[in-house]
Amino acid sequence: MDDTSQVLRQVRAALEREPRVDLHHYPLNIDLGADGALMVEGEVADIAAKKLALEAAAAVPGVAAVIDRLRVAPATRMTDGEIRDHIRDALFEEPAFENCGISIGSGGVPQMVRQRNSLGFIEASSDDAVVTLNGQVGSFSHKCLAGALAWWVPGSRDVINGLEVVPPQDEDDDEIAEAVGLVLAKDPLVNANRMRVRTENSVVTLEGLAANEKESEMAEMDAWCVLGVNRVINRLELK
Repeated sequence: MDDTSQVLRQVRAALEREPRVDLHHYPLNIDLGADGALMVEGEVADIAAKKLALEAAAAVPGVAAVIDRLRVAPATRMTDGEIRDHIRDALFEEPAFENCGISIGSGGVPQMVRQRNSLGFIEASSDDAVVTLNGQVGSFSHKCLAGALAWWVPGSRDVINGLEVVPPQDEDDDEIAEAVGLVLAKDPLVNANRMRVRTENSVVTLEGLAANEKESEMAEMDAWCVLGVNRVINRLELK
């Protein structure tokens, strides 16, 4: 067996060991280039499965980099126009972005929703249900919140968050925990006041209370939506 086949076999085994990836229902294509870059392509159940698959693949010896071509199965099939409309409304109505300029890309001609200003701007577009965010915001938490709003659109299959934080901030554990807390607080389906967030080495632990299993699952998915989060440990108690 040559080196490439050996690495691919190990990657496949790593993916099979991760139950949330679920290769039986969501088969993935993998290919290793001569430079050690591994392409992972296909559809997965949710953002948790996407991040876990990429993490498992990247950890295999012989994989120098991972090319992410994974897409999340949408909760609802939407056109790009419908996705753009949802993102436009979500960004425009979010108080955290009331001082940000907002434009929505459509057919190569951005639609200005709110005039661009010195306090930041967000440019959002959707192509084949993949949302791209560009522009500038004032904090890492705001960047993560914009990404979460895009992920919350039921038709989104992936979110590429290219927002620049000005002035720059380190994406350390404290910043990640703060961002997760903000996203939880913005989710109307989650009572963030009864939850606590701890982050260590990009692993988020959720503690506290959830009213039911659905709220617990929603809170966990919110945490997975945050940039920099590599894993989520859900220790919420049901009450």
